Amino acid sequence: MGMSECATYPFREPYFFREIRMAETTLQHIDIVIADKSPLVQAGLNKLFSDNAQFTLKATAADGERFLEATERMCFDIGIIGWNMPFLDGRGVLEALRERPEAPRIVVYTGNAAPNIPRQVMQLGGAGFCSKSEPPERLMETVLSVSEGRMVFPFMDMSKPGSDPFGSLTSREQELLSALSMGRTNSQIALELSISLNTVKFHLKNLYGKLSVNNRAQAVACYLKSHSGD
Repeated sequence: MGMSECATYPFREPYFFREIRMAETTLQHIDIVIADKSPLVQAGLNKLFSDNAQFTLKATAADGERFLEATERMCFDIGIIGWNMPFLDGRGVLEALRERPEAPRIVVYTGNAAPNIPRQVMQLGGAGFCSKSEPPERLMETVLSVSEGRMVFPFMDMSKPGSDPFGSLTSREQELLSALSMGRTNSQIALELSISLNTVKFHLKNLYGKLSVNNRAQAVACYLKSHSGD
């Protein structure tokens, strides 16, 4: 081959370019649904995840009941829910989803600083926990890890018993427990608190679950034992 001749060779893409492109093609796409009682939190999380092409926000909800409706109407990978929500709280959502084999993985994102909440989330089948006191990027990291099959929780000494279960009761549940201790029937409680009988039964079910009891007699016994030193 003379000096004036040009040889052509097949172009080989540099390895680092190929690695980047392979990573781009293998990025997992994650569908999420958000449930939080605060419109400001909903808007903030909407922007946080919408700015990342790896995520698709399929719906937002203001309470646990609306979130459960979303699980029935659509398929998604991760649910990001608050702990204190109207109508149905985070605990109620997790309890409902335990009966569903194809349920989305749940990350609880809350400003509630009660130390026993992460333990409750884990025991109820949640996949992750993130406090609102953390930077928003930490929530995104938590969701990504959960989507990869990991569980993400703050450190908990599981060799120690859980915190006082009464600390997790809502104000309404505390009212019901006090009424039970005074021998009130469901109908009397409904009348005194101006709520429906079905609402009383709903709160009692959550109350029994939090106290790990099966009926009102056990709930009252638990209540009286906790107040025996007062």
